[in-house]
Amino acid sequence: MAQNWTPGSWRQKPIQQVPEYPDATALAATEATLATYPPLVFAGEARRLKKQLANVAEGNAFLLQGGDCAESFLEHGADNIRDFFRAFLQMAVVLTYGAQLPVVKVGRIAGQFAKPRSSNVEVLDGVTLPSYRGDIINGIEFNEASRIPNPERQLDAYRQSAATLNLLRAFAMGGYANLENVHQWMLGFIKDSPQADRYRKLADRISETMNFMQAIGISAENNPSLRETDFFTSHEALLLGYEEALTRIDSTSGDWYATSGHMIWIGDRTRQLDHAHVEYFRGIKNPIGLKCGPSLTPDNLIELIDALNPANEAGRLTLICRFGHDKVADSLPKLIRAVEKEGRKVVWSCDPMHGNTITLNHYKTRPFERILSEVESFFQIHRAEGTHPGGIHIEMTGKDVTECTGGARAVTADSLSDRYHTHCDPRLNADQALELAFLLSERMKSGRDEKRLAIATA
Repeated sequence: MAQNWTPGSWRQKPIQQVPEYPDATALAATEATLATYPPLVFAGEARRLKKQLANVAEGNAFLLQGGDCAESFLEHGADNIRDFFRAFLQMAVVLTYGAQLPVVKVGRIAGQFAKPRSSNVEVLDGVTLPSYRGDIINGIEFNEASRIPNPERQLDAYRQSAATLNLLRAFAMGGYANLENVHQWMLGFIKDSPQADRYRKLADRISETMNFMQAIGISAENNPSLRETDFFTSHEALLLGYEEALTRIDSTSGDWYATSGHMIWIGDRTRQLDHAHVEYFRGIKNPIGLKCGPSLTPDNLIELIDALNPANEAGRLTLICRFGHDKVADSLPKLIRAVEKEGRKVVWSCDPMHGNTITLNHYKTRPFERILSEVESFFQIHRAEGTHPGGIHIEMTGKDVTECTGGARAVTADSLSDRYHTHCDPRLNADQALELAFLLSERMKSGRDEKRLAIATA
């Protein structure tokens, strides 16, 4: 156990990005109620994810992490969860083929309700109200009653997370994740894509591989790994009172685990070394993430790694890099070199979304070409440094929204208003997310071919 740590020791530290609840008694009652609820996830599941992430840290697997920027109470439904899971599985299959490595699947779902904000207030038509901080805290409607932080929303978030997890587990283990289903969905995307010729070659190779497997008797009927999959949940653990209430001792190990999700992360705005979020995270045994933005220095990163992963355990800590397409070349190499010099074991993941937000026609958006550019730079830098580009972390949906511009079925500035449904930040739609996977898969395959050529000619 971490020294001088309890699930509530964060309360003695300074804290950023917390709402001001008007009724402290109601807040305490809500947290006490949550503390009596069953865990959403289990310690053994978190340990299994950590083991898989250790393979990523060692260069033997790849992490795909993605989902909603902020989950919504109003949009919660089986169809939305199914469509997200379907798009996510297609991405995973394409990336598995390109990387020739297992893909660790972690969703931003079943807990991604709280959002950090750059301002405590929002101004509209001369009216100033508290900022919307996610459905777990307040409402998105722009009126005074909606924007008052309400602790009972935490109970609603718990119930929605439990229902979402129940359906995800059924999808992952009940046959919906059958590789043959996923392959047919992918072929449907290829058929309808304006870039069909570009992607067909890779899709044909996957088809040939599956046909060969069937020819030698390997099918979903006799091989559970082809019809079932591991799928884990994650979120930014911003609301520490909620997290504390769901922090439990594992009966088999005696360790503390956050049971709100398999993996939780610290945001770029709350990673102060001596503040509450780092204090809370250092004591739980889950695999955790740390968002790394342009302001993070190499020395500060090493201090944070030492605080969060003092045992230097592979799979414990994922560094989620979010610089922006124009800053990654300046920011990432020096962090990689510092971590390598000190011999720290981490997973390197690229978040190409948060550093590439712009405003067009009064809408926040993210150009697809900037997202792709940051991912490409991330891979190029890691190849140059001799380290493993371990994963990507994206905001996406399974729906046909128009929130990020560009892509093969180009979303333009003028079409942003057509289906702009996000409650917070712009997300890749299903086609854009799968297109990103195909483009990344091409680059992974190219990198493997270059490595093999270099070995052969050495």
